[in-house]
Amino acid sequence: MTGPGAIEESVSLALARQFLNRTVDLTFDRPYGSHHPTCGFRYLVNYGYVPGTLAPDGKELDAYYLGPAEPLSSAQGVCIAIVHRWYDDDDKLVVIPEGSPALDDATIAAAVEFQETPGHYSIVRQ
Repeated sequence: MTGPGAIEESVSLALARQFLNRTVDLTFDRPYGSHHPTCGFRYLVNYGYVPGTLAPDGKELDAYYLGPAEPLSSAQGVCIAIVHRWYDDDDKLVVIPEGSPALDDATIAAAVEFQETPGHYSIVRQ
């Protein structure tokens, strides 16, 4: 199954599910305010990866950190959701600082809209 509402258990989704509701350490290679090296858009959150993981693209598992609006090099937080991309096997964790208020799907979608195309992903929580 692919497309709206479908949740296909891709390799990256299976990997990402292991982190749901857990504390994770992140390293940011694209901190808040930086620009994508080839596409040129500006990162409106700290964006990075979980060190020591291996995603299907041959790199570490990616993550959005919906924390302070300032550039960080690393952080720790709780994975509250996954941005599950329907058209490529490159899902992203959604991580917030411990003790932060819960975020609904609309808030997550608005936070990642600078990079994610509406209608091309699902937000997975379980």
